[in-house]
Amino acid sequence: MSALPLSRRHVLQISSLLLASTALPILAAAKDGPKGGRLLVAADSEPKNLNPAIVASNGVFFIASKVIEPLAEASFDGKDGLEPRLATAWEASDDGLSIAFKLREGVRWHDGKPFTSADVAYSALNVWKPLQNLGRIVFANLTSVDTPDDYTAIFRFSKPTPIQLIRNALPVVSSVIPRHLYEGTDIATNPANVKPVGTGPFTFAEHKPGEYYRLARNQTYWGKDQPSLDEIIFRVLPDRAGAAAALEAEEIQLAAFSAVPLADLDRIGKVPGLTVISRGYEALTYQLVVEINHRREELASPSVRKAIAHAIDRSFVIDTIFLGYATASTGPVPKNAPEFYDADVESYVFDIEKANALLDEAGYKRDKDGNRFTLKLRPAPYFNETRQFGDYLRQALAAIGIDAQIVNADSAAHQKAVYTDHDFDLAVAPPVFRGDPAISTTILVQSGIPAGVPFSNQGGYVNPSLDAIIAKAVETIDSGERTKLYNEFQKTVAGDLPLINVAEWGFISVASERLLDVADNPRWAVSNWATTALQP
Repeated sequence: MSALPLSRRHVLQISSLLLASTALPILAAAKDGPKGGRLLVAADSEPKNLNPAIVASNGVFFIASKVIEPLAEASFDGKDGLEPRLATAWEASDDGLSIAFKLREGVRWHDGKPFTSADVAYSALNVWKPLQNLGRIVFANLTSVDTPDDYTAIFRFSKPTPIQLIRNALPVVSSVIPRHLYEGTDIATNPANVKPVGTGPFTFAEHKPGEYYRLARNQTYWGKDQPSLDEIIFRVLPDRAGAAAALEAEEIQLAAFSAVPLADLDRIGKVPGLTVISRGYEALTYQLVVEINHRREELASPSVRKAIAHAIDRSFVIDTIFLGYATASTGPVPKNAPEFYDADVESYVFDIEKANALLDEAGYKRDKDGNRFTLKLRPAPYFNETRQFGDYLRQALAAIGIDAQIVNADSAAHQKAVYTDHDFDLAVAPPVFRGDPAISTTILVQSGIPAGVPFSNQGGYVNPSLDAIIAKAVETIDSGERTKLYNEFQKTVAGDLPLINVAEWGFISVASERLLDVADNPRWAVSNWATTALQP
């Protein structure tokens, strides 16, 4: 078995190169390999909702993607970077007002009912568009879904909708759920949200709170590659040090999403039988950002926001918090998204003197204790890096006379405080860039987002000209013109700083060398693992 070598810097650059080459080595293929066995995986969170049609997040996908399938999945070498799943083909009209999907025949839900176009229409109109955190953007102009037969679904839009956007979005927003289990129920409280029924290679077996989720092999899976594993057990191990110890003790065979602390990677990569893998996250670029509550008078000032940006030493953050496994951000679109990335934006070099001058000019003088004002700072609890950056940011702000008081909370309390109650001044967040700015990126700065939508602009920032760019790009069919609009989007965000982009990174997996078919697509950790196998 071979594994990709890791350097301590520029992992994202390595990942970008991997996308351009399918000749580089990956872990051994399992399509004709061993069958059976139980895969034990570290899970650092315990989602309360396992329905990715409602909550499109990696914590949900990590488990649910093996059970519930999308219309298409990301691919290293498929057409348009996609591999068909429940849809086998798709074609858009020239005017962008309709997209026809040809659906896979012979697929059955885990309860034995047939999968049909009615399930796709129901999911799109009743869940993706009105309820899903990302689908409500992608399908904002969806008016109807025609189902002329059981295996054709024609999406019709009131305004032009780019096929470029739909293609980029399919792996993330198109998880199909069974109409027969949801129709006529309260979708938000349906029991299938916690005991999902899907079409995937694994069925949901049980969840023991605080301990594990168990998935079992789907004996009647439609795929030509039948599931190799008998079971997947996601062990709840919120302590990353615990995940590393479990790997070394051979109690688990996989820790994904950098569940092993970055500081331990050099050591654990030398442990016999374990391998460190950077591939498999190329479509899941995480971005470290400082969210800003613009309702706060001081933070409504662009000068104050720029002063905060100048107070952040990005090199220190990359080298000390991420240990070189990240790169500095220039704006809201990451460098490894060359289809949209634009480096020609306003930048904010580390400059304490300039930061202090901006605050003085804005009228926020230091008091006798050296403080200008006090802010409530909430670091997201999801990763060590977001928590560590919160501690660093408190110190960085102190250097320019801003007293940042840290408030820590668990995931549920943090999300409620920031995205529903707006009980924050600054928050540290790790949003994900998912291949297209319209998917989980523009929502971070777009105005008018209802309270309670996670990972969205809940800071009250309003910029009509930026909103207009976002709205136009969503309806622009020509991909070249659409890219120009997103270049303008990046310049506006970097210039006005509705939030502050600090760093961007991909994750690392540590796996047993017995594990086969790891990282065979750019969303591998949140894909279906049908061919993943264990050597005895």
